[in-house]
Amino acid sequence: MKNVLLLVHDDGGEEARLQAALDLTRALSGHLICLDIVQPPALVGAEMMTTDLEIELLERSRAEEASNLARIKQRLGSENIPWSCLTATGDIGQLLADRSLFADIIVLNIGHADLKSPDMCAITSDVVRNTRRPVLAVPRSGHSFDPAGHALIAWNGSAAIIETMRSAMPLLALASGVTLLEIGKPGRSPIDDAAVYLSRHGISARIEHVEHNEVATALLGECRRRQPAYCLVGAYGHSRLRETLFGGVTRRLLAESPVPLLIGH
Repeated sequence: MKNVLLLVHDDGGEEARLQAALDLTRALSGHLICLDIVQPPALVGAEMMTTDLEIELLERSRAEEASNLARIKQRLGSENIPWSCLTATGDIGQLLADRSLFADIIVLNIGHADLKSPDMCAITSDVVRNTRRPVLAVPRSGHSFDPAGHALIAWNGSAAIIETMRSAMPLLALASGVTLLEIGKPGRSPIDDAAVYLSRHGISARIEHVEHNEVATALLGECRRRQPAYCLVGAYGHSRLRETLFGGVTRRLLAESPVPLLIGH
């Protein structure tokens, strides 16, 4: 886990993303890859717009993003980590997926409560689903990310949580403590097996169970109470359609989590 891919885009969550990516890159002795994306303006009734106006709006977005990238580069110049920058124009989720082939982890945000563009909940969901890379999604209000803090693993025995945990081993190895938390009924794969797997990588994990019928409600409550450095979760145990229609666990976490999520699929 050496290549950290960061979304650079001038929005309310950028500072939290940048600080988390810097903390993560330093802890992993990695390389920070900044992907600066210009998202074309969404034009209501675009068929009524003139081509000249469309071009003007796009150029304005490019100019604003170029100024933002210049500020980011100036900041990175004093951070004493290896970094590089790429630029692209188009859909944020799709471009992140396209540029993630050699990324080990992607830094994004938990959804913004004010619902302003870009829709980080949807972007993070799409990136997790389409890239098969772990995503560190941080709250917009975050000021730092502590890789050496306590890690909470939301264990449900699914293939998604097993794969996410396996991908995150270099990060979990840095944690001061790890808790395997199982909510409700036991999952398909026993939690004890997860603890044994971690122990063989030199990680001693505590096992805990919480009885609750609403997994998302219980997990959000545990995150608020425990305040772990991050919570590791596996995404989309059901189809994407069911998650959208019925407000699944993953979507609630992405919208409401008070702590960073390390999420994979």
